[in-house]
Amino acid sequence: MLTSVLSFTPEMAEKVTEYCTENSSDVSGNMKDLWDWTVSKFEDADKMSSPLQGSTMKFLAGLIQPKRVLEIGCYTGYSAMAWHESTKQTNAEIITLELDKKMIAASRRTFDTYGLNDRVKLIEGDALQSLKNLTGNFDLIFVDANKDGYESYVKTILDRKLLSPGGLIMADNIFARGMTISTESNPLLLEKVRSYWTENGKALRKFNTFCKNDGRIETVLLPVYDGLTLIRWKSG
Repeated sequence: MLTSVLSFTPEMAEKVTEYCTENSSDVSGNMKDLWDWTVSKFEDADKMSSPLQGSTMKFLAGLIQPKRVLEIGCYTGYSAMAWHESTKQTNAEIITLELDKKMIAASRRTFDTYGLNDRVKLIEGDALQSLKNLTGNFDLIFVDANKDGYESYVKTILDRKLLSPGGLIMADNIFARGMTISTESNPLLLEKVRSYWTENGKALRKFNTFCKNDGRIETVLLPVYDGLTLIRWKSG
């Protein structure tokens, strides 16, 4: 095909998502329980990764086999659980950063309920300051926090060499519900969140330009989920 994205109606997109989920490896029972609990408790649960994305995270972590994982933005701990489950072989240390008090409490509930505290460490507070305090490097870094912070976060990661040689950064929600591409691209976006995602789109356009122009890295923006950018050190 000449383009990289199929054009789906919302109804067809839902069917495609269901089909892909049904024909992919299942997430664990614990991940299903946590996903259902989050949806029932939080009005903005659409910020959480989908079950299909959870399967993708576990698949990629299984390929990379990281010994240290860093995530910026924890929400209720769904992604941290994915990293924990998929890195048993390497016994990976997982560090997750979160600022929001409500999400800190939800994440700690998750870690306590499902026994994740053996390898998951939650650092509370401003993510940029936390990044400046971290030492060593990480094989897998997942960025899924405030979108106006993405450029600063990734730049700090690169400047401080927190990404290991051969490591991978995954930055989520790069499309900002379509607002990164065009403010006209998603007429079905609810008005109550349209301004929020429009501002995110502006910030993420700047982030995309930064990634494209930084000579230290190779990057690819994938048209999957809500846009997923993969970043690694430039080879050679």
